[in-house]
Amino acid sequence: MWIRLAISAALLAASVTAAFAAPSRIVILRGGETADDWKLCETGQQRAQALKYNYLGKDAAKSLFTEDAPPAFFFAMTLHTAELAAPAVQSWNKPVIFYSALPQDNEKAFTELLHDRTREAAGNILNNPALKGKTVVMVWEHKHIADKVLDDKYQREAAVTLRQLFHLDILPGVPRQWPEDNYDYFWIVDFPKNSNVPSKFEMVKQEFGKSFPNVPANDWGEPNGLDANSGCEK
Repeated sequence: MWIRLAISAALLAASVTAAFAAPSRIVILRGGETADDWKLCETGQQRAQALKYNYLGKDAAKSLFTEDAPPAFFFAMTLHTAELAAPAVQSWNKPVIFYSALPQDNEKAFTELLHDRTREAAGNILNNPALKGKTVVMVWEHKHIADKVLDDKYQREAAVTLRQLFHLDILPGVPRQWPEDNYDYFWIVDFPKNSNVPSKFEMVKQEFGKSFPNVPANDWGEPNGLDANSGCEK
């Protein structure tokens, strides 16, 4: 009996410790504009460079980070997300933590893989003591950030979107859907100390001005203006 009680107490302590291991801030964005299943188009490649120099790279002009809270870890899941993150990550001399989901001929199998990888990444980020109190960046597939259809189909323990897995649905102003045409926003989520329940949500628009004039900066839910001549998928 005493052995069982000791084991139960140890498991409880471990679960409490894990529950209090969330980062202090998670910066979420989607992958860039795509040419095909394997690579970014020219516009997406320009966005990757623009993010490095303006928001996500070391010494960026409009950095999302402070000296006291630099990005500790970068996460990606698809080739598009890894390619978008690469220039900024390299400027910090850091690796990308890659929850790899590579293109497959079987669309259903690929979708299930995206579900699994998103659950695994979210569980690690909320419960890994190495991330506690840190700032992390997630470059993710947009439907697995927020999607009404997926949220309605997969609920509670079966959730597959970051919106549900990070409990963003409890905060006001968090969109239920990431629009197809928007590549130009950050979702910034803050967690209080010793909690894995978020306390603050902010959307920040990516604006690059004259330095990258061909990179769309359309408002949320508005068309991005790219056509077939852009070389980017619609």
